[in-house]
Amino acid sequence: MEGPRSPQENELPLVLDFLNKKLRNEAAWSIAAEYPTAFSSNNLHNMHIIADEGAVLSHAVMKPLIIKSPHVIFKVGAIGSVVTDEAYRGQGLSTQLIENCLKSATEQSCDIAILWTDLFDFYRRMGFELAGSEISFVIEENFEVANSNLRFSNDTKVAPDAIYRLYSAHTVNSVRTVEETRKFLAIPQTKVYTAWDANGQLAAYAIEGKGVDLGGYIHEWGGSVSKLMALLSYIRAQKNEPITVICPRHAQNLIQALQKYEVTMNQGFLGMIKLVNFDQLSTKIKRAFRAEGVADIVLEKHPDHFLFGIGQDLFTINNETDMVRLLFGPVDYRALSMFKEETIQKLEKVLPLNLWIWGWDSI
Repeated sequence: MEGPRSPQENELPLVLDFLNKKLRNEAAWSIAAEYPTAFSSNNLHNMHIIADEGAVLSHAVMKPLIIKSPHVIFKVGAIGSVVTDEAYRGQGLSTQLIENCLKSATEQSCDIAILWTDLFDFYRRMGFELAGSEISFVIEENFEVANSNLRFSNDTKVAPDAIYRLYSAHTVNSVRTVEETRKFLAIPQTKVYTAWDANGQLAAYAIEGKGVDLGGYIHEWGGSVSKLMALLSYIRAQKNEPITVICPRHAQNLIQALQKYEVTMNQGFLGMIKLVNFDQLSTKIKRAFRAEGVADIVLEKHPDHFLFGIGQDLFTINNETDMVRLLFGPVDYRALSMFKEETIQKLEKVLPLNLWIWGWDSI
């Protein structure tokens, strides 16, 4: 048995065949078509396998993402496609691969790692914790909004640069290229809904589905709230059944617009997050507070605890996983009664940090 290691380029077809059989056995397409930026020769060094006599036994992949937000530019290691052959489970192979992914994330200066799973206890043993916020809205009934003479379409043949223009307007997004957007538009089982203005310019878009993942979920969208609401009205009428839209906590204008209608709102976590480079992240957070006029932020890591607060109003955090939830939410500082009101008001200038991974970037 050899590994963990990255596959050689000539082994990539073998790795993809293993993943297709273990994770996409009933799909008519390769997993590489669903995750074109993760399973490419450019990201080969972030794919990790354990093999034996030419056969892949276990696999995990890490995809570095640059996430821009108003306060902090994060580097995030997104981890996914973790699977071990049934005959070799229970031997710790997946754990070795996750640890290798984390080592790669550290070496590539990632601030945090994130993954999506329902095996919470397994990943908690490696320091991951459910954190961040994701809000989903189930639009139960058809609703009407003024469409401002918009023309709607569900044709998937949309110029990627038009999508990219609206995507880039988000206050929190991952750095992408137009070419990456082109690849994402070609992902199997992706439905593209668009709204066009009287001048033929793309005014709003919504993306539903991504291969076998996110079916029935609108996981990417762009455009002004009024144009997007008109598009969602069109989608709901076209499908004639409830639709689900997922969005970040900071999308307050869209959230308020959706709450005016017959919707079911569910609050969840963004994913399981682990601190990879606390000192680097702490420096970024302190810089963000200083930009907001708060110079006495304390965010320190000690051998057996973290020290967190402002000025002399400090709190000791004993667990790294608690620190993750304090930084990224969904912790309510007032509900914890940790700090004075004036401290809370200063903390809320930056925290919880606005972090969001759009659906096309998930692994």
